[in-house]
Amino acid sequence: MPGEEFSQSEMEFLIGILEKYPTESLKKIAELEGIDYYRLKRLYDKYYGTKFTVNPVYDIKKLGLRSFVAFLSVPREDLFEVADRMKANPFIIYVNAMFGFKNGISAILYIPKDQVDLVGDLLAKYSEDYEYYEMRSYLHYSGDDNFGDWYLSYPYAQLMDLHLLDARKPISEIAQALGKSRSTVNYMLDRLRKEKIILEYIAVVDAPAYDRGVLGLTRVFNDEVLEKFEEYEIQVGFSPRDGWYLVEWYFSSKEDLASKIMEFSKYVEKLGIEYFDVLNPIMEKYREWRFSGMVRKDGRGYRCILDF
Repeated sequence: MPGEEFSQSEMEFLIGILEKYPTESLKKIAELEGIDYYRLKRLYDKYYGTKFTVNPVYDIKKLGLRSFVAFLSVPREDLFEVADRMKANPFIIYVNAMFGFKNGISAILYIPKDQVDLVGDLLAKYSEDYEYYEMRSYLHYSGDDNFGDWYLSYPYAQLMDLHLLDARKPISEIAQALGKSRSTVNYMLDRLRKEKIILEYIAVVDAPAYDRGVLGLTRVFNDEVLEKFEEYEIQVGFSPRDGWYLVEWYFSSKEDLASKIMEFSKYVEKLGIEYFDVLNPIMEKYREWRFSGMVRKDGRGYRCILDF
């Protein structure tokens, strides 16, 4: 509850329970786990929605979307205006302020498989100086390049956006937003799970401690980097087209930035610093704008990425 002392162990306990039962009611969870319902509800009210939420992980590959990272030079005085225009395009998933080998914006893009040749034209709308790379997960890339297609009706795109915000959002609220019955919404969610569009559910922690990141690109990557920096949050991507590895380390603005740059720069060829909090107002403004913006309202595939 508001004002109560934060406990890491309490929150970790609740996260573990909700990742095991991501969409079940608290009463059902208490019954299944033999937990006192009122204790569980107290923890839920204290931490859920303020410290973390449970969110679905979608298989964008199954839906024919390819993942790209892009880096754009943008004058400091134009940063918010350009970021707002970029995020108004639903195919641009994240925008962050970045300074380094490009001073301006780093972005994540989801691009329909048949529109990959338009990425350069898309980025040129926002900057004359940019570079971009298709990225796959370094740890999970199998070499499989068989991408699917969007094959669902438009209401599924709307549902996926609502579900992405909070997987525990009450079915009644989703049904009202979609103009559907509760049974229809439950059927649609079950279909997304059975057809493996929803791969899993994870807890997403609101961690202001990680408000900075060192981002690097390198053509030579050694797994020893993962071991050396295992105490940090770290993500590694690989571009099979271009042969670049992307490495991101997350840390706090309270830590010494200069030491991070010195420590990490020897492992990468290009380096930038990301400021995750700077563009939060832009990200918040478009937080419900993703699949429902990408998909045509008749459900017949994706809109053109240049339409926005």
